[in-house]
Amino acid sequence: MAKYLISFPSAAMKVSDSEMETVGRDAHAVIRETKQAGVYVFAGGIDETAPPVLVSANGTVAEGGYPWAPPLNGGFTVLELPTREEAIAWAARLAKACRCDQELRVFGFDPES
Repeated sequence: MAKYLISFPSAAMKVSDSEMETVGRDAHAVIRETKQAGVYVFAGGIDETAPPVLVSANGTVAEGGYPWAPPLNGGFTVLELPTREEAIAWAARLAKACRCDQELRVFGFDPES
């Protein structure tokens, strides 16, 4: 079993305000299905109203994220699945619910995690 990250940046979701309630309902329905299937690990979105900070090894805090990196925002779902094909199938269901393409990545196994 591998853990898969299914995600999209905020800019990818191009839906009208009038559609947002329906999109939310549809996305939550898929998440409920992942829970019922026993593959759900975590889901949520980046709170874009709380700006990031960089924390150094000595505890120093600097406002903002890495200046050279693209902003991290949008929605994320982590599922634990036996195959890439199943991950693609769940990503397609989320893409349909969210009305935008989803990026699929696999987490590397870390026996200490």
